[in-house]
Amino acid sequence: MLDPCAPFVVPTQSVPAQGEKLVREAYRRDFRQRDALIRNRDSWKFERRQHFEEQGSPSRDAFRRGDWDEALRLLNERRDDLLALTREDERRGSFFHRVRVVETPLTPYIRWELHSLRLRAECGERIRVIGVEKVAASEKAAPLPEVVILGGQTLYHVLYTTAGVPDGAVRYTDPGFIAGWEKYIKDLYEGGEDVISYFDRELAHLHSPRTKME
Repeated sequence: MLDPCAPFVVPTQSVPAQGEKLVREAYRRDFRQRDALIRNRDSWKFERRQHFEEQGSPSRDAFRRGDWDEALRLLNERRDDLLALTREDERRGSFFHRVRVVETPLTPYIRWELHSLRLRAECGERIRVIGVEKVAASEKAAPLPEVVILGGQTLYHVLYTTAGVPDGAVRYTDPGFIAGWEKYIKDLYEGGEDVISYFDRELAHLHSPRTKME
């Protein structure tokens, strides 16, 4: 069994015995069902990878084609939906917090995602950015995984292919293991920088890319 007091590294190539592997659609369904039941407990997401191949995102598709202006326009079309999600979080007393690790120089994907995260923050999501040095002590063996914790009750180690395509998740429900990860992510969040101030300092002055962003 994984020790929540040990360095926070979940194996990325094998499935620990106490976790349950979920294929992509099962993960999405399980996530929605469990998230809908949360009341008066916050949720947390830790993002480490510097490149993903988002699925089902028109903005990501435009970004992939190299149409940056269209990618940003499509992102902003989501504003009303994101504001509605914030109102729902307020109704349930359950807020979603996100910690995004950013390495420099910024990858093309991260440049696109930071635009998305800034919009989410403007609509009320609680998002902070940290540098890779903040997790270096926990990454001596391997990079940290992508992790989502719902209401302190369920932890998902989100899986991706080597190309960054979503590939399901491993679900954990052990309270001690989840508590260790939750504290770790909270501590990173407390030491992070608000994504809006980070964006305004590091990205606002950059020219929009005009070539394909693969």
